[in-house]
Amino acid sequence: MNRRDVLQSGTLVLLLGTQHIARGASIVAVRVWPSKDYTRLTIESDGEIKARPFFIAEPPRLAVDIEGIDLIPALRELVAKVKSDDPNISGIRVGQNTPGVVRLVIDLKQPILPQVFTLPPVAAYQHRLVLDLYPTQVADPLEALIAERLADKPQGQPHLDKTLPPESAPASGPVSAAAPDPLGELIARQTGRPASSTAKLPVASTSAAGKPAPDMALPPAGKTDRLIIVALDPGHGGEDPGAIGPGGTREKDVVLQIALLLADRINQRPNMRAYLTRDADFFVPLHIRVQKARRVAADLFISIHADAFFTDRPQGASVFALSDKGASSSAARWMANKENSADLVGGVNVKAKDAQVQKAMLDMSTTAQINDSLKLGSAMLGEIGAVGKLHKPRVEQAGFAVLKAPDIPSVLVETAFISNPDEEAKLRSETYQVQLADALMRGVSRYFALNPPLAKNRPL
Repeated sequence: MNRRDVLQSGTLVLLLGTQHIARGASIVAVRVWPSKDYTRLTIESDGEIKARPFFIAEPPRLAVDIEGIDLIPALRELVAKVKSDDPNISGIRVGQNTPGVVRLVIDLKQPILPQVFTLPPVAAYQHRLVLDLYPTQVADPLEALIAERLADKPQGQPHLDKTLPPESAPASGPVSAAAPDPLGELIARQTGRPASSTAKLPVASTSAAGKPAPDMALPPAGKTDRLIIVALDPGHGGEDPGAIGPGGTREKDVVLQIALLLADRINQRPNMRAYLTRDADFFVPLHIRVQKARRVAADLFISIHADAFFTDRPQGASVFALSDKGASSSAARWMANKENSADLVGGVNVKAKDAQVQKAMLDMSTTAQINDSLKLGSAMLGEIGAVGKLHKPRVEQAGFAVLKAPDIPSVLVETAFISNPDEEAKLRSETYQVQLADALMRGVSRYFALNPPLAKNRPL
């Protein structure tokens, strides 16, 4: 598959022709990546271009003056190219503002916080001008998860999770104004945040060493005292296709399919919920993936990928955990460096990564988190080995940026080598995807059977 096929397939790509910009550069393509989290618009050229953005609040729209370019017919086609279901953009207008300056006006469906920045050439990309459109009003993902959980209850059943203790259940008869809000109660249970009328909630007993007490073996399904949240992280996405197999299979596509299958299995458990860091084809920076998992107080974090190497010989699945003492092998170090470069390919606004974020990415590991991650990785590796080959029989360790949540057991699963033609075919197979999702689910269940989740009592 050539470079253009890779960038076009599965996303909206608007080819703008090879007309030259006044300063000698030319536009290669414009790509639009819509998602509920944010919408990204990328203008790629073979030379650096300059842009001056300004935001108009009423009605909400973003105008961008692009210098050194004259209006060409292909640019006018932008008006008809925006998808109607884009959650943020209602339309795009383009016109010649002044000689040598084209004005791009993006009409918005809601107020946004725009980020406009440029990226130097990297991987298959040349110079990029990036417009990230973030909505100002963002739903609380934890609240949305619990509300979705409540919505699954059969009609006529009280809108209160059956795992709540009897003293929290609503009394019979008319509901008084002071009755507890069930959604607020569940959020209080999940995060430790106070609710407006929160009943006293039981706390999981622990031993003096902080380990679960002997009577804290994992209760039957539906009997835990709170919702268990598993964060699933399909690697790459959007501008970053990840590895590409010899047959043209893109890593970002197959890992999303596997994550969606695993999410279905998790959501079938009455006391569990899956949360995906991305549920469609858009790019998520590494530190945002970690932040998303922490924001929903996830109990586990599972990042799903598909390996690649310079040759087509390597094969088999691997599971990685974080290391605070260096990589467990040179291959693990190489893999971590490759995965950590995703931000360069996907495109991150470096100016938006403040000192707090930088520190979080560099120093978030804890011994307890790494130990729990190794336990989770071992449980998953054993199950994956039952449905396919393993590249290494043990959990490897390296400095993966996406595994650095200090309070969430986190693993990165390389499902197979997409660079191996036989394994690429397996990854594209629905049968193998289902088998792999089933194996990962069994690994999660095995981990919780031996390491029952404790009550969450920390504020976020």
